Amino acid sequence: MAKTIIIGGAAGGATAATRLRRLDENMEIILLEKGDYISYANCGMPYYIGGIIQDDRELTVMTPSKLSSQFNIDIRIKNEAIAIDRKGKLISIQNHNSGEIYQENYDYLILATGAAPIIPTGIKDFEGVFSLRDIPDTIKIKSFIDNNKPNSAVVIGGGAIGLEMAENLIQANISTSIIELSDHIGGPLDFDMASFLHKYLRETGVNLILNNSVNEIVHNKKKILLKLNDRTVETDMVIVSIGVRPVSKLAVESGLEINQKGAVIVNNRMQTIDSDIYAIGDLVEIRDYITGDKTYMPLAGPAQKQARIAADNIIGKISEYHGTSSCGIVKVFDKTVAFCGLNEKTLKAKNIDYQKIYTYLPSHPSYYPDSGFMTIKLMFDKKSGKILGAQIIGTMGVDKRADVLATAIRLNGTVKDLTELELPYSPPYSSAKDPVNIAGLTAQNVVENISDVFHYEDLKNIDLANSELLDVRTRFEFEKGHIDGFKNIPLNELRQRVNELNKEKTVYVTCFVGQRGYLAERILKGHGFKALNLSGGYRLYKSIYDEKTILDIKK
Repeated sequence: MAKTIIIGGAAGGATAATRLRRLDENMEIILLEKGDYISYANCGMPYYIGGIIQDDRELTVMTPSKLSSQFNIDIRIKNEAIAIDRKGKLISIQNHNSGEIYQENYDYLILATGAAPIIPTGIKDFEGVFSLRDIPDTIKIKSFIDNNKPNSAVVIGGGAIGLEMAENLIQANISTSIIELSDHIGGPLDFDMASFLHKYLRETGVNLILNNSVNEIVHNKKKILLKLNDRTVETDMVIVSIGVRPVSKLAVESGLEINQKGAVIVNNRMQTIDSDIYAIGDLVEIRDYITGDKTYMPLAGPAQKQARIAADNIIGKISEYHGTSSCGIVKVFDKTVAFCGLNEKTLKAKNIDYQKIYTYLPSHPSYYPDSGFMTIKLMFDKKSGKILGAQIIGTMGVDKRADVLATAIRLNGTVKDLTELELPYSPPYSSAKDPVNIAGLTAQNVVENISDVFHYEDLKNIDLANSELLDVRTRFEFEKGHIDGFKNIPLNELRQRVNELNKEKTVYVTCFVGQRGYLAERILKGHGFKALNLSGGYRLYKSIYDEKTILDIKK
């Protein structure tokens, strides 16, 4: 009878264990977890801190006793694997209840030790400073809030967990700041899309400190002082959320191969260089599904899939992992932020020839109550139209559009595929042309050279001597605010006033979100002009411009 030992009892380890049992009723399966909990809901932890989830027991997906009895798995909590003898196929284990050190042999081994939060140099471990990895961390933070009633908090790091923590700290009536090293929050978001989020967060009361880092934390009586690059911030509590690194010490000491980030290197069957040892989840290096490049993406979804694949191969069922396309979604108060695939920073770094478009559309027809708008940014290959990445920010329906776009990316879809998707339609849910369809149609026009677009960053490179700058919004809209240098001819007057433009010059057109600009572009081209439309329009320009102005002022 074969024997498999799994090290790590979070979602990945527990998934591997249950998959093994479903495939083999007779295998001996031992699950080792150095802590008290297995199969817990990491992603739900911020919401317990904010009081949305009332009972911490709700965070435990499966208890050791229930998992053991239901699947006949030998589950040993507070038992830590401290050494692996690959040659002898033995694991040394320390029982933290008794202090005993003992050994277990194995036929197969699955490493699911996950990742641990990165703690910056100079940050000491003292009361009021926390990281969030597991349920004990969650309980510590919640207890500190309940017992100390802090008035202020600082979240270091503006990624997904940092944003969720900021929301839930505000939910707990704690004044909250986010300190972020880069010029924008939201992790994989690009600056242009993050600019909308910055404005919204400030409106909800979150203080954003961007382009800054914490160099040291010290206590000052009952307060905590954060020494930044250019200032000192005083607060009552701190959450460190700047990312994670693989917990690979055990793998390294056993001679397994790791990359520069400390992630264990595996093949597409999740095997390490030792064919009887598998590694999964936040511990491992994976391939980017779109580019094929090796990378590190600690995400819950891939961990679950990798766990199943490792179990399949142990049983003898050939199963392969084909990479991760980096999808995520975050609730930020009443907004939803989603991303999938590659962002512009990555596309530029890899010299991928791409184009992008922006759309701003309601989640369902405006005539039906409670419609909410969403901004979609879509990136695609210039020639083939293959979808490379998408980012969405909005109030309603963001999740299902992100799901559709993530699926399209996974199926190597093109923008033309988006135009042909038949998506369920009813006024409470969508329009006959869904926002995904319209994003595809807008991008298809670019791929097929029906529309030529330019972007915010292109404005500074326009040859003004050989260009006309045209804003086709109404006079009222134009007078409320416009891009310097643009003149106003409302769209409804353009055909009658087209002779006011010089046909020898290139016309750069803008409107509010891009739709009227596209119509103006087509009118002008029909009259023999060369014309380009500002994708995203004045709305996107204003959001980026305002945010860059704020950052410049604070330098």
